[in-house]
Amino acid sequence: MTTRWLFGDQLGPHFTDDHRGPLLMVESKAVFQRRRFHRAKAHLVLSAMRHRAADFGDRLTYVRADTYAEVVGQHDDVEVVHPTSYAALGLVERLDATVLEPRGFATPRADFQRWAAGRGAKRLLMEDFYRRARQAHGVLMDGGEPAGGQWNFDHDNRQPPPKGAATLGVTEPWWPTEDDIDAEVREDLDRWERDGEVAFIGRDGVRRFAATRREALAALDHFVEHRLPDFGAHEDAILEGDPWMAHSLVSAPMNLGLLDPLEVAERAEAAYRSGAAPIASVEGFVRQVIGWRDYVWHLYWHQGDGYRRRNALRAQQKMPQWFAELDGDATDARCLSHTLDQVAEHGWVHHIPRLMVLGSYALQRGWAPTQVTDWFHRAFVDGYDWVMVPNVVGMSQHADGGVMATKPYTSGGAYINTMSDHCGSCRFNPRVRVGDDACPFTAGYWWFLDRHREELAGNHRMARAVNGLDRLKDLEELVEQEDVRGNRAPRKVSGRA
Repeated sequence: MTTRWLFGDQLGPHFTDDHRGPLLMVESKAVFQRRRFHRAKAHLVLSAMRHRAADFGDRLTYVRADTYAEVVGQHDDVEVVHPTSYAALGLVERLDATVLEPRGFATPRADFQRWAAGRGAKRLLMEDFYRRARQAHGVLMDGGEPAGGQWNFDHDNRQPPPKGAATLGVTEPWWPTEDDIDAEVREDLDRWERDGEVAFIGRDGVRRFAATRREALAALDHFVEHRLPDFGAHEDAILEGDPWMAHSLVSAPMNLGLLDPLEVAERAEAAYRSGAAPIASVEGFVRQVIGWRDYVWHLYWHQGDGYRRRNALRAQQKMPQWFAELDGDATDARCLSHTLDQVAEHGWVHHIPRLMVLGSYALQRGWAPTQVTDWFHRAFVDGYDWVMVPNVVGMSQHADGGVMATKPYTSGGAYINTMSDHCGSCRFNPRVRVGDDACPFTAGYWWFLDRHREELAGNHRMARAVNGLDRLKDLEELVEQEDVRGNRAPRKVSGRA
C-alpha cells in the first residue's frame, strides 16, 4: 500500500483527504543543526508537526531521525505532495518518491505557466495575475465585474497611523493556548541547546501562532469578525505600542498548510457580502492571500533555482553581527532597534517593517542578497525558501534587476516618519542627512542612489530621484560620511554619527 510522506508544511486536510493509506512524517533534528533558526519558529514547526501526528494516531508513523533518507528509504512505495523548495524536491526525487501536484495555493502551476507563456515579452505583473485569479475563482466578483466597481483599493489602504494614537484600538488577535505538546517541544529545544547540539536566534516566548487546524480556523474567524473591518486603511502603518495592528497573523498557519488560501479568501468575502467589512479592507486582504502569496510561489518555480543567486546591483557586503543576531540595543536608530526587538521576541513583524525598515536598510548598505534572504528565512516564523527568495531577491533587494518590481523599494527617513511613530523618539532626525543627527535611512537613501546612479538612471520610476543627486550640495560629504559609517550600527559618536 502506498505511504504518503508529509513534510512539516503540509499539515492541513487538503494534503491527506484523498488518501486512505498510511502516512509518514519525519522530524529531523539536523534541519536545526545546519542553520540557526529563530527559536520561536522551531517551536512552532515542531509543535504543529507533533500535534498533527497526534491527530492521526496509529495511522501516521512519526519518526525522529537525523535524516529523512534513513526513514523514507525503508518504505517501498512512497508518494508526496510536491514540496515547497528546490532542496526538498531534489531530496524527494533522489529517494524515488512519486510526486503529486502542489497543494495549498489557489492557482495551479499549469495555469500560471499558460498565463506566463501568453505574456510574450510583457512583464509578469502581479496585478494582472491577481485579476486573473479573481476571475478564475470567482472571488469578489459581481458577474464579470470586480466587487465595489474597481479591482484595486490600494489608494484607500495606505493611510498613516492615526495621529497621536498609541494603538490602532482594534480587538487583540486570537491567541492559542499552549498544551502538553508545546511543553514537550520546549523541553526538547532546551535540552538540545544545553547539549550544544543546536543554537537559535531570538526568544521563544508564549506561542502566538496557530499550530493546529482548529487553532488556525479560530484565528481566521476571529480576525474576520473583529479585525478585518479595520485592516485595510492602516495596513502599511506602524505603531510601536501595537505590533499586530489589524493584521491577521494567519500567514504562519497558512504556510504550514493548515489553511487553504481559497477558504481564507472566501471567508473574508463572506464578511463583505454580509456588510460586516468594507470592500477596501477585504480586497486588500484577498490581494495578499490569492494574489501576492500565489504570485510569489509561482515566480519561485518559474524563475528557476538560480534566481536566488541573482545580484544585479553587485551587493557584496557582509550582514553585520548585530543585525544578524537581532540585537536592537546595538543601534540608536529607533525604527531599526524596535523592529529587531520585535523580531527577536515574536519572529514576526508585518510587511512594512520587513520591506521598508529591515529590507531597505540592507539594500542601502549593500549587503549580499543571499545573506539577506537566508536571514529572513531563518528569522521569521512564516519564512520558507519559496517565500523569501522572491520576496527578498526580487522585491526587497532588487537583486533581479527588475523582474519582480519595477523599482528598488527603499526610502529616506521621511517615509518612516509619515507611516510610523518611530521618529518621535529617535535621536536621529529624518530631515537631516549629514552630521551627528543624520538619519541613517535619509543618508543611506542618497548614498545608495549615488552608488547605483548608472544602473538606475534609465528606470523611469527612479529617474527623478537620481536627478535629485545633482541638487545635493553636500553629496560629497554625505558619501564620505556613509562610507565611514558603512555597516556599523547607527549610534551617536563624537564628531559624527
